[in-house]
Amino acid sequence: MLLSYTPPQSPYLDILYQDDAVVVFNKPSGLLTVPGKAPEHKDSLEYRARLVWPGVRVVHRLDMATSGVVVMALSAASQRELNRQFQQRETKKHYIANVAGIVSADTGSIDLPLICDWPNRPKQKVCYQYGKASLTHYQVLQRSADHSRLKLTPITGRSHQLRVHLQWLGHPILGDKFYAAEADFLAAPRLLLHAERLEFNHPDSAHPIVCFAPCPF
Repeated sequence: MLLSYTPPQSPYLDILYQDDAVVVFNKPSGLLTVPGKAPEHKDSLEYRARLVWPGVRVVHRLDMATSGVVVMALSAASQRELNRQFQQRETKKHYIANVAGIVSADTGSIDLPLICDWPNRPKQKVCYQYGKASLTHYQVLQRSADHSRLKLTPITGRSHQLRVHLQWLGHPILGDKFYAAEADFLAAPRLLLHAERLEFNHPDSAHPIVCFAPCPF
């Protein structure tokens, strides 16, 4: 539940790419991808996009606290094709995250099944009996005295996947109000998770489209 929602207003829409079939945005942290149920949660990336493109269609989402690349379709046919690419894991994407502590291995993979933690939703949890397969690869980009900077490549796209996987690794993302200890949550002014790069095939031409939004932290 959102107790206080004050989404950033500038830039109102940060457009990375657009044509007749798709439009790609750089979503800021603090903005919902789609409207919430309450009227005060109407403002969202989809709502703002719909003011410009009334027929815009959602393909995938980022958590409100996560920033970065989001693609939307401008026709039903484009939406179907992009949905297929995401479902068939034909898209390529990576995220940047600053996490608590020193990650010792230079690279690694986290393979833990996830399921919604219903009494505490929208939180997710690891569940070996009923959870859906979830896989994340990581690479350490930089280490400092008390945190590490990672490149994250999710192979699956479960809700809160990166956040739960890193918590279970023992290195929660800084600024994560759901999965980090209080000190690690307070160590950053926002969730330090950013969808930096997304590659997909254009739904009409099948040509590869690569969209990049430089990490803001």
